[in-house]
Amino acid sequence: MFDILVYLVENYFHNGRLPDAETISKRLSAAGFEDDDISEALTWLSGFSEAETVGAQGAFVHSHGFRIYAEEELANLTAEARGFILFLEDSNIITAPQRELIIERVLALDEAGVDLEKIKLIVLMVLWNQQQSVDSLVLELLASRDFSSPQ
Repeated sequence: MFDILVYLVENYFHNGRLPDAETISKRLSAAGFEDDDISEALTWLSGFSEAETVGAQGAFVHSHGFRIYAEEELANLTAEARGFILFLEDSNIITAPQRELIIERVLALDEAGVDLEKIKLIVLMVLWNQQQSVDSLVLELLASRDFSSPQ
């Protein structure tokens, strides 16, 4: 699935927004991705629209509290990934609600030990989905990886 997310970032990030799910599906299929992988990626991406309807995020946008991770979150995020999320929040690159969305999207993967490289991509997807302008240095930080490395 991460190969599909990388493909989407590389091909649509400059547009500012993803096309609709049907268009994405057709283009991914034409690019050679498997139907099961496309379906999994589209389901994961649909979680962003569900998160937008939840709402109550405004209550803690400027939260300065300390985040305690639940057991499931600890199992799904490496220490390095958690440290990176903390760094992004302390640097005011992401807000507390964005942190929670990042963690929620990690849990939606149902994958143990999501590492730093995957977290960077998820953070980029969250910021992109929320149409937040991304500073070029932040973009470089989030894109500084070898996306073709084995998973």
